[in-house]
Amino acid sequence: MHILFLSHYFPPETNAPASRTYEHAKHWVRHPDVRVTVVTNHPNHPYGILYEGCKNEWLTREKKDGIDVRRVKTYLAPNAGFLRRTLNYLFFMVIATIRMPRPDLVVATSPQFFCAVAGFIVSRLKGVPFVFELRDIWPESIVTVGAMRPGMTIRILERLERFLYCRSTLVVAVTDAFRDNLIRRGIPASKIRVIKNGVDLARFFPRPAPAGLIRRLDAEGKFIVSYIGTVGMAHAVDNILEVATQLEDVPDILFLIVGEGAQKKAIQKMAKERGLSNVRVLPGVSKEKVVDYYALTDLNLVTLRGTPLFQKVIPSKIFEIMGMARPILCAVDGECRKIIKEAGCGRFAEPEDVGQMVHLIRKFRQKREMLSAMGENGRRHVKACFDREELAGRYLDLLNESVNKISSPTLRQSKAF
Repeated sequence: MHILFLSHYFPPETNAPASRTYEHAKHWVRHPDVRVTVVTNHPNHPYGILYEGCKNEWLTREKKDGIDVRRVKTYLAPNAGFLRRTLNYLFFMVIATIRMPRPDLVVATSPQFFCAVAGFIVSRLKGVPFVFELRDIWPESIVTVGAMRPGMTIRILERLERFLYCRSTLVVAVTDAFRDNLIRRGIPASKIRVIKNGVDLARFFPRPAPAGLIRRLDAEGKFIVSYIGTVGMAHAVDNILEVATQLEDVPDILFLIVGEGAQKKAIQKMAKERGLSNVRVLPGVSKEKVVDYYALTDLNLVTLRGTPLFQKVIPSKIFEIMGMARPILCAVDGECRKIIKEAGCGRFAEPEDVGQMVHLIRKFRQKREMLSAMGENGRRHVKACFDREELAGRYLDLLNESVNKISSPTLRQSKAF
């Protein structure tokens, strides 16, 4: 089976869609009868600047762990501002449909669904099934974070969204809540499956914190509370600075904010203006380096804005943290909260409730043994339920089933496209 996978992001980019696509594909190509071609941009996320050593050519090809990676000409734009980001999405939508090999099926991943539009077009041109991997309820999420207001444009995007769901052979959602959302909106349950995110347990495992990193951060003897991930509009990182402000009276607590995103400069400015000596705002790091920061951390913060939409979201970083046997303070309600409670690997604070977060951090600082037990619980839980290799196998089974549905109405329509 030849899988053509369209993804806006791919390593060396380190965000969640890049990691999920790569980690699934590298397991799929270990099967002797499976080929995977990934079509993606030249790496430039999040600042719209090409990574060192890369060229923005019309098409380049490389092999990465057995995956055929094809990078196409990219309209470079930072992950901030509506117009240029939209042009970036639309440019990929067009360019990714040109001169693609004929696969047995096409998979295209959100969070923005212009990538899925490209996947649909290629599937029709090639006469093969189209699988929509749903990582975000878009465009609802862009309204939720205030990037766009409700209006005609949003209504058009919503119609396009529904069109893609209806015309796909299969929708692979990353949360149960996404599946339930689609069913309530009339998408047949028979075409929706859930493959949640997971963790590469061979990469994310407990280890000592590097002594050199501790010295560099002047973190010796500190109780380290870390936010590691995207510093974006949805992530409520400004509230972490408020928590740090209220905990300035505890000199041995150190906050680390590690990552990049649209709000990074605003967070740096806010921390500087407040003179927060207990906060380090650090650059984003690679998957190879992020394990050192998890190992260094006593308590990991997972935060999002307190909106109903984000109750449907499971931040993929929770699985990495659990794999590292580190505890979590979760300020994300819904499915994320449920997983952490089932695992016994952390505690919940109401989203954006600064006072509750402050109270829990003060409490955890005095209970190191409890934190250690939570971390061990998390490691056991992901080994049992969220091993990326096992999830990749289940995903591959679904793709095989889709290829075998050669008499489906969707495929008959494709021949007439």
